[in-house]
Amino acid sequence: MPLKPITKKIENELEGYPPLTKRLLFNRGIVTKKEAYDFMNPSYEDHVHDPFNMSRMEEAVDRIYLAVKSGERITVFADYDCDGIPGAVIANDFFKLINYENFEIYIPDRHKEGYGLNRTALQDIAERGGSLVVTVDLGITAVDDVEFAKSLGLFVIVTDHHLPQEVLPDTIVVNPKQPGDVYQDNMLCGAGVAFKVIQGFVKKYGGEFEVKESALKWMLDMVGLATLADMVPLRNENRALAYYGLKVLRQTRRPGLLQLFRRVNIDPRNIQEEDLTFSICPKLNAASRMDVPMRAFELLSETDEGVAGLKAMHLTKMNDERKTLVATMMRSVKKTFSHPERIERSVVVIGDPAWRAGVLGLVAGKIVEEYKKPAFVWGLEGGDVIKGSCRSDGTVNLVEMMTCLPENGLLEFGGHAGAGGFSVSHEEIHFLEERLVEAYDKTKIARVESVEGIEIDIELSLDEVNDRTWNEIEKLAPFGAANPKPVFLLRDIEVVDIKIFGKAKDHLELAFETSNARKIKAISFFKTPEDYGDKLKIGGKINLYASMEKSVFGYKKEIRLRIIDIK
Repeated sequence: MPLKPITKKIENELEGYPPLTKRLLFNRGIVTKKEAYDFMNPSYEDHVHDPFNMSRMEEAVDRIYLAVKSGERITVFADYDCDGIPGAVIANDFFKLINYENFEIYIPDRHKEGYGLNRTALQDIAERGGSLVVTVDLGITAVDDVEFAKSLGLFVIVTDHHLPQEVLPDTIVVNPKQPGDVYQDNMLCGAGVAFKVIQGFVKKYGGEFEVKESALKWMLDMVGLATLADMVPLRNENRALAYYGLKVLRQTRRPGLLQLFRRVNIDPRNIQEEDLTFSICPKLNAASRMDVPMRAFELLSETDEGVAGLKAMHLTKMNDERKTLVATMMRSVKKTFSHPERIERSVVVIGDPAWRAGVLGLVAGKIVEEYKKPAFVWGLEGGDVIKGSCRSDGTVNLVEMMTCLPENGLLEFGGHAGAGGFSVSHEEIHFLEERLVEAYDKTKIARVESVEGIEIDIELSLDEVNDRTWNEIEKLAPFGAANPKPVFLLRDIEVVDIKIFGKAKDHLELAFETSNARKIKAISFFKTPEDYGDKLKIGGKINLYASMEKSVFGYKKEIRLRIIDIK
């Protein structure tokens, strides 16, 4: 099936761009001269918008200013993930920048407190003399908790990016998704919204504290990290924030980040978005999954290189333990689903009272990859309530699916179409699988299949896997949600070498030759030749679906392919 043709009108609009660039822009819905120019030339001045265009921004800025001028104790209450924690670091940087000391960072313990504002924490904050609470990446649905905070004498400013419910908390809310907000980009991440508040403060009051707006650009490393980690669409302002965030990350002066980079052999000067999402973010998230989230905040905000080294070592160890734990849980999953009658069900539902809640989402994701079915995974981990995480395979909206369960089927649930969380009573857990299968049958949607099951941008030849092609691709970076890394089909190419590598011999490397005998490598992590059945043999020909990347190891740079699939 051929690629959708570019019309003459769009050809004219995109005139001047090379054919590959034109095709990649068109595939991403960028079809006018202005759209193409803006996308290819992210600008801080033009694409990072005025924070005061966001509803209630001025009220929030004025209330924080009042608290600072009157010496109130300010608590930044941030989520425990790789969006909330960078947002907390941004807030920490800001208060230090204006030389304000009467503040604290509070990040709830994932296992003991759960997600969001909670009354025990608010009570403790009030008892410690707190006056103003500013949330980061949470609070939009915390209507009752905000009322409780008020009863304690606390004033709460909610900064969040999640979808609001019908009733908003009765306080100052800064969230571009709230009704009536006309901000130019309502898809900012939580740290992005927090950054806009700080940007607003400095724009209005920065002169009084001898702080220029340009000083905030050093905070963009955390905004960029969170934007990429939280998988928000990399369009509009988010694209500019991620683009400049990566620029700042390549010059980072944060000892904690530098120590993490060293531990994974990343030269920050060459850092790419995948280095963050696959190497750095899992280590930061390991803090909340395996320990306490403050460990990640402490690492990112640490100023002493020696201390940062110890903290980086600790998080690396936590992440290694997380990997081992997930691998153990997956072995149990595979053992359970070795029975044919279990795998025939349309939904995978599995759990164990000993399973740690913080890694259930990771296991659910791996189950979806392995079995191509929606997955619901639960654990108890010593608590009173069974908690779980779920992931969709694209054939169902999880929130709609869970809404179809009987009223007593779940104690709580939430999330979005592709990922969610739930809790269930000990009595009802026995009926959960049957009910979810019924709910799936009612709410499933048709899976949209692309050619041979894989959406490609264009076909390439081996000769086109070169620096020139890479330079065109790189102009569209950073890649992520709403701007996926280009996928290419290399048709009928001959395999000249097959290797497995890595300590556990669990990574695959293939080699091919161009028409002038230049060798091209293609790699896939955590795959072996057996994963592709009998398709791989030296001298055999395959259709390779792959993305392109520039590998940097030491001083050696090479263009290689990252395997997506082999047909």
